[in-house]
Amino acid sequence: MPHDDQDGSVVMERINRSMTTGCLTMLIALVLVLAAGLSWLGYADWHAGKVNGERRQEAVSSILRQGRDAADDTARSLDASRTSDVDELTGVIWEHTGSPLIAYDASRDAFTARLPKRVVYETVGVLPGGGSDAVSRCLDFTYSRPHGHAWTPRVTARDGDACRPATEVGSLSRLAGKRIEGIGVRQLTRAGVQQALDPTGTLRTFTVRSVVREDGTAAVSVLISSHDGTVGQCYRITRSVPGSGEAHPSVTVTPASSC
Repeated sequence: MPHDDQDGSVVMERINRSMTTGCLTMLIALVLVLAAGLSWLGYADWHAGKVNGERRQEAVSSILRQGRDAADDTARSLDASRTSDVDELTGVIWEHTGSPLIAYDASRDAFTARLPKRVVYETVGVLPGGGSDAVSRCLDFTYSRPHGHAWTPRVTARDGDACRPATEVGSLSRLAGKRIEGIGVRQLTRAGVQQALDPTGTLRTFTVRSVVREDGTAAVSVLISSHDGTVGQCYRITRSVPGSGEAHPSVTVTPASSC
């Protein structure tokens, strides 16, 4: 019997040793798997950040390229217009840039225009699926004519928030166009249009300067200001009136040099 007990103890010791070795092996394997997983996640996060950074920079470069192309096209059109009329030149700049703010400095014979630009780009993530993000920049265009020669463009990019007042003015100009399109013919007076644009009489964003009716149209001259009052832009909003041959009134909204 003592011999059997000794044999049993040896067997149990071997079993315990095998179990300990097996557990240790499994633990080591688990640690290796976790380490490999963490290494992969770290690499995937780094790679995603690198790719997204490159795509963001490309989006910014795209905005600058678009701005330079628009500036060059506008300068060529300003030269081709062969006019010195400020309103006509303002119209050329608006047609090519769509800028809601266009100002003319007579002392420098130069125009400045401000335009918000936004580009959306695809992003990658650590996990499959990805998504999208966007970059915004505020573009300042300057068109000058040194010594009366050809128009020379210059583009400056600012942070997107710098264009917030310009964005507001652009939105308000479109709103003004829609409201003027919807009012009755009898309201096409200075007081009537002011009432349509500012029903409560408490806004400081719309100031109607004049309404001129001729040749089947009503031309509204209005100063549109940002909500904080930091910037303002004169606009000429032209609407057709009954008798002009149109079933539905048409409206055009363009920046003007003065009002």
